Amino acid sequence: MKKTLVLLLIFSQLNSCYTSKRTQSSSGNPIFPGWYADPEGIVFENQFWVYPTFSAPYEKQVFFDAFSSYDLTHWKKHERVLDTAAIKWAKKALWAPSIIKKSENYFLFFGANDIQNENEEGGIGVAVSTKPEGPFVDYLGKPLIDKLINGAQPIDQFVFKDVDNRYYLIYGGWKHCNIAQLNDSFTGFIPFNTGEKFKEITPEGYVEGPFMFLHKSKYYLMWSEGGWTGPDYSVAYAIADSPLGPFKRIGKILEQNDEIATGAGHHSVIAAPKKDKYYIVYHRRPLTESNRNSRVTCIDEMHFDKNGHILPVIITHEGVRSNKL
Repeated sequence: MKKTLVLLLIFSQLNSCYTSKRTQSSSGNPIFPGWYADPEGIVFENQFWVYPTFSAPYEKQVFFDAFSSYDLTHWKKHERVLDTAAIKWAKKALWAPSIIKKSENYFLFFGANDIQNENEEGGIGVAVSTKPEGPFVDYLGKPLIDKLINGAQPIDQFVFKDVDNRYYLIYGGWKHCNIAQLNDSFTGFIPFNTGEKFKEITPEGYVEGPFMFLHKSKYYLMWSEGGWTGPDYSVAYAIADSPLGPFKRIGKILEQNDEIATGAGHHSVIAAPKKDKYYIVYHRRPLTESNRNSRVTCIDEMHFDKNGHILPVIITHEGVRSNKL
C-alpha cells in the first residue's frame, strides 16, 4: 500500500509539472512527461523528433525513448528505440543520443558506460535503423571511439552534415571538444590535411554537450558550461567560417531563471524548414526538485540580432506555439 501511494505521488507530481502551462496552441514546458535530459531535436519526414537521455541513476540508463510531433504541441512516445539488449558492450549510462539520416538509414550515435580510463570498455557507439522510431541495432559491434583523445572523454557526441555532404562527429566531456570527419560508411574517420583524425576545437569555457549548426553561411558551435547538477549549468556559443574553427567564445545564451527552473543546459537547435524559425530544445530542473536526475525536456524560441548573434533565450512555462510542418 505504501509503495502504491509513493508511485501515485510521483505520477501526480510529474503530471502536474507537465500540464501546468500547456494549451492546444502551445507546447507548454516540459513538452512531454518524464525525467529526460540532453535532448536532440531534428526534423524527419515532416515531423519534429526529440531523442533524449533517460534521466536516472547510471545503472538504470539502459535505453532510449524518442518522441515525435507534427506540430510541437502533441507528442507521441516511441518506447525503447534502443536498449542495451541490442548493444552487447553497453552496460549503463546511455547518454546524449545524436541522430542523422544517410541514404535510407538512420544512424543513432550514443555514449555508453561513462568510461573513466582506457582500460574500461565503452565510449561512443553507433546504432542503425531503417526508421526514425527504430528499433535500432548495433552497427559496429564495438565502440566507434573508445579512447581518451586530446583529453576528451568520449561522450556527448553530435553528428553534423556540412553543405558539401561531409559528415563530422563533434564530441567530448572533461572540458575538451574534438571534431573528426566520418568516412562514407560511418565505420571510422578520414584524416585531416595535417594527418590527424581528431582535431581539438575547444573554446573558452567549454565543458560538454557540443552542438553545431549553419546560419547564413556561418558555423555556430554551442556547448554547455558549469556543472550539470548545479545552478551554473548554462549554454554558450561561438561563430566561425569553418566547422574546424577557430571558435572564440561570444557569450552565454541559455541559463536558469530562479522563478522558472534551474540547471538549464545541454541543448540542441531545430531550424523549422522554410519558416526561418529556430527552436532551442534543452533540459532543466523544476523548482520543486532537488534530485540531480529530476530533469525535464523543454523548448523555447531562439532569435538572432541583425549581426547574427544569438539573443539570450527567455525560458518559459508556456513553451512555443503550434507549428505544423
